[in-house]
Amino acid sequence: MESGTTRLRVFDKITIFHIALVSILIFSPPVLGDEDLNQPKTYIILTKKPESDQVSLESWYRSFLPTTTTSTTSSNQQQPQIFHAYKNVVTGFAARLTAEQVRAMKDKEGFVSSQLERTLSLQTTHTPKFLGLLKQHQGLGFWNRSNYGKGVIIGVVDSGIFPDHPSFRDEGVPPPPAKWKGKCEFKSKLCNNKLIGARNLQKVIKTEPPYDKDGHGSHTAGTAAGNFVKGANVFGNAYGTAVGVAPHAHLAIYRACSKKACAESDILAAIDVAVEDGVDVISISLGDNHVRLNHFYSDLIAVGAFGATQKGIIVSCAASNSGPHHETLSNEAPWMLTVGASTIDRTIKATATLGSGAEFDGESLFQPKDYRPTLLPLVYAGSNGNQSSALCMKNSLTNVKVKGKIVLCENGGGIPRISKGKEVKRAGGVGMILMNQKADGYTTLADAHVLPATHVGYASGLKIKAYINSTKDPKAKILFKGTVIGNQKFAPAVASFSSRGPSKASPGILKPDIIGPGVSILAAWPFSVDNSTTSISKKSTFNVIPGTSMACPHLSGIAALLKSSHPHWSPAVIKSAIMTTADVVSLARKPIVDETLSPADLFATGAGHVNPSKANDPGLVYDLQPDDYIPYLCGLKYTDQQVEAIIQRKVKCSQVKSIPETQLNYPSFSVLLGSKTQSFTRTVTNVGKASSTFTLGVSVPQGIGMRVSPRKLVFTKVNQKATYTVEFIPQSKAGMDGNRQFGEGYLKWVSGKYSVRSPISVTFA
Repeated sequence: MESGTTRLRVFDKITIFHIALVSILIFSPPVLGDEDLNQPKTYIILTKKPESDQVSLESWYRSFLPTTTTSTTSSNQQQPQIFHAYKNVVTGFAARLTAEQVRAMKDKEGFVSSQLERTLSLQTTHTPKFLGLLKQHQGLGFWNRSNYGKGVIIGVVDSGIFPDHPSFRDEGVPPPPAKWKGKCEFKSKLCNNKLIGARNLQKVIKTEPPYDKDGHGSHTAGTAAGNFVKGANVFGNAYGTAVGVAPHAHLAIYRACSKKACAESDILAAIDVAVEDGVDVISISLGDNHVRLNHFYSDLIAVGAFGATQKGIIVSCAASNSGPHHETLSNEAPWMLTVGASTIDRTIKATATLGSGAEFDGESLFQPKDYRPTLLPLVYAGSNGNQSSALCMKNSLTNVKVKGKIVLCENGGGIPRISKGKEVKRAGGVGMILMNQKADGYTTLADAHVLPATHVGYASGLKIKAYINSTKDPKAKILFKGTVIGNQKFAPAVASFSSRGPSKASPGILKPDIIGPGVSILAAWPFSVDNSTTSISKKSTFNVIPGTSMACPHLSGIAALLKSSHPHWSPAVIKSAIMTTADVVSLARKPIVDETLSPADLFATGAGHVNPSKANDPGLVYDLQPDDYIPYLCGLKYTDQQVEAIIQRKVKCSQVKSIPETQLNYPSFSVLLGSKTQSFTRTVTNVGKASSTFTLGVSVPQGIGMRVSPRKLVFTKVNQKATYTVEFIPQSKAGMDGNRQFGEGYLKWVSGKYSVRSPISVTFA
């Protein structure tokens, strides 16, 4: 949530606490040594539904637990207890079990699968204006047309909430709709018409109220639906009225995380409870920064999201913060809205000026007002040849002469950026220039540093290094220039940390779906971020942070606005409206770039950057019903049991007409093209003018041919459907010019003000 000039910032991959993942067990227990067989761990057990309606789910689940006696139960093998009994999005339970106990379960009638629990990581004063939500010079902004999200419930699965924050006051927010069934677990009456529910689903500390001890949950909730708060700022920067994307929507909070770690069984429980409570949108700013799952049936977050989608709930998820490399996505199932992170046109500028007069713009949130920019000695932290010193790791500068100097440190190494400044300060340094590693390019972030500092890009860092090596007396100073809006000709740009496709689990679906504000996003924070020793107020209640975690709630809020404006739209229609109306150019009308300032590929941008106002009136949409995913899942060569684990009911793929991945009625195309022509159909629904004609426009990916039939779509009424076919034709030189492996283009249907655009990615086999 920001005050009008900032887009949501996503947690940088380097700032996130990395959690080692346990191995995954799918459908059968792992092969373990004898010493591991009796070591209890948390397993998630999926079952079929009991055949008799007279059998309760609780008793059905207990029937799978092993029976032990006092004489046979050792200290390491206690009678298992069920932590979570799922009943809405999956049939199954989570319990502390040994591998031996799980192995014994698989022979029981009704057993479907067992899986070791994974641990996942937690992944605007200016953003509403940047996104075009405010009242415009001509006509009304999308906020007015969508009634600010009134009547829509956003369920946020995260680290809890700080209910006393002014962002969660309920001025202007009506009472929750009659369908709401949730609870408020705070001891005092801290819930209201804005914060209508708050629950703690963490199995280890279920008795605690769902207070946010990390800040992440409050920030994401505030970004999605925080109410208006005047005078929001951090250290005087990013000043303005802080407000979420859907300021009058309701918030329901589900705490499933703490210390930036989230247990998979708790996340699944949160989704399960949110569905029962009656939410309309589920926002999940969580991801797996380490292991990429190759199958949706082994991703229980995807399984839970499918259950929510069947209930008409749209699930918005962070793409993860493992960019800029390809195949680094989390949350990539086609029924989820997968959100990458982009920059906005606001910077909190801090400029490094060298003794040579050269200047390099960077960013810093901490800009002390009493700081006097004076040329001081400049030193490179890695001048001793020690990589840990170059990274300014803890205690690495003890033997480096930094006292009284400005220190050039390298970003990365899994060390939080602010911690690097703490090490410089501990060793006696008086300032820091933090330079990117090569992979992060030009993406810079504004942080609450503990000393005067600036974060500069990789190219700037190399020039600063060269200057240090060119003179016997290198010097530098830092000039703080405050909040600067509208000077970024490249905004929006894809952030370096934003995870990229192609999808590993389903390469035939282009992911991510969309990008949204995720860099330097201002939103609610439960405690002070003042790390300095200056006289700056200790009562700051906002913070500016980056991550796909920040982009995701922007899209969750936009989905809520669309749901308020179009109550009967399905999750797939909402997603289609967002994707087919996305912007593909920057504010300067140039192609959206990545962290290298080169045009970003489709695996970075998906359909492009969200444009909420256009999404509210898309013209045509690509709809999907839950049953439409069954032929798609069978086409992935999943077994009947694996498909059943996702859809939670019986299926026989031998009786289903399976379809290739790209045949799913998705708003984009991701084609693996070999030597044969491939043909796919799409069906669009008219949600614009009753009588309208749409004509075809295409940009054919290099190296292939395309045929689209028909080339004109004629509609005579609203909600009328039309089907078209696209043929992708390999050419003899496809994929042969140099190392080219991918081709990109688009297909669009145009009618008057409407331009319904579908990106096309072709991978040459």
